Amino acid sequence: MGNSSSDSARAPRKGLFNAAIVCFAVGIAAVVAIFLTPALTDGKPGLVLFLLTLAWPLGFALAIAFALQSGRRSKGGNGS
Repeated sequence: MGNSSSDSARAPRKGLFNAAIVCFAVGIAAVVAIFLTPALTDGKPGLVLFLLTLAWPLGFALAIAFALQSGRRSKGGNGS
């Protein structure tokens, strides 16, 4: 029974971390695709790729938010 409350407290933090990792990976993949597109197809990369690169800094910001949030919770859990 005590585990269910601690599991529910951990679930949002893990979701934030997973969202940060996915956004970061999508952004990096988009940057790589932007550089590979002209080399492989003789064409210009599309607007969608440029918009997907915005996921990279979003993922970084989410990772910072996760780090701040998890640090605050572990400090508050000590009871000092």
